[in-house]
Amino acid sequence: MKVVILFDGVADGWSDRDVAAVLDSVGRVAEVLRQAGHSVQRVPARPGLRWLAACRRADVVVNLCEGVGAVSRAESLVAGALELAGVPYTGARPEVMVTCLRKPMANALLDARGIPVPRWIQPNGNRVPADFPLPAIVKPAAEDASVGISQQSIVTSRRGLTMRVAELSEQYDEVIVQQYIGGRELAVGFVGDQALPVSEIDFSAMPDGAWPILCFDAKWTPGSAEDAGSQPICPAPVSKGLQDRLTALARDAWRVVGGTGYGRVDFRVDEHGQPWVLEVNPNPDLSEDAGLARMARAVGWSYEDLVLRIVDLALADAERAQSLDVALASGTRSRVEQRRGPQQQPA
Repeated sequence: MKVVILFDGVADGWSDRDVAAVLDSVGRVAEVLRQAGHSVQRVPARPGLRWLAACRRADVVVNLCEGVGAVSRAESLVAGALELAGVPYTGARPEVMVTCLRKPMANALLDARGIPVPRWIQPNGNRVPADFPLPAIVKPAAEDASVGISQQSIVTSRRGLTMRVAELSEQYDEVIVQQYIGGRELAVGFVGDQALPVSEIDFSAMPDGAWPILCFDAKWTPGSAEDAGSQPICPAPVSKGLQDRLTALARDAWRVVGGTGYGRVDFRVDEHGQPWVLEVNPNPDLSEDAGLARMARAVGWSYEDLVLRIVDLALADAERAQSLDVALASGTRSRVEQRRGPQQQPA
């Protein structure tokens, strides 16, 4: 089978570490697929559509693209191009990516379906209602991977809130303010319909006075104090009751956004045991040392199992979609012929 691995083309300003992080993951996925007997081509997605020609010649595309030229919103455009081209691809559909990237949109959908989400607001200018609960976290409204999140993102005073909103608004088009929820940070992953074991981020080694949050440095600056202070545990030490409750809520949230392929739902569980959905993440990092692979190992899958299952899901979804299209087209033709009647049948 011909497989294309599509990934972010190198952007201006990327460090050697940034480039290596992308290429190492791509290389590992390529190795898994080659060992499984597939022909593999690595294709960087850059502005323009030259990359699409190679994708159209493939039997399936492993879509590891999280943007184009470091622009996050282009992630959904890449998936949309693949869908229009009729190429089977791994992961979420473009509309799911758009919904989940736009945090206010995702929160509104989850709120409407009764899924607990911390109180949030998009500031009108730099103004936030005086009764908005503190502490609060201020972050970009349409970025992922903890971009724009630091220790300074948590504010505890009205003045600090106003200042942080103003500062972040100068860097990003949209900002969201959300009530900060203390407690445990837990997550549930999905591959297809299968929920994976609950994982946790242990913040007990964070520096004194630091907020227990997964900021940008915690994810992307190895050796930083935030990185050392935020250690993953999987499976998480949770009761059966909490595990079942988190899994059910995660499944509901995943369905609300239309999740397909693979994803992860992030939670905070407060001191009263109440879970709150922080984010729904389609196409989370597929690196061997990332959270989804860790969850997969906890359920007994190897990294190779995880990658091949995700590819098989993409092929099965494409086959079902094709069958549905054929059935719909056949039904449409049948209804048209019925309306024409026997005397109007073409010769």
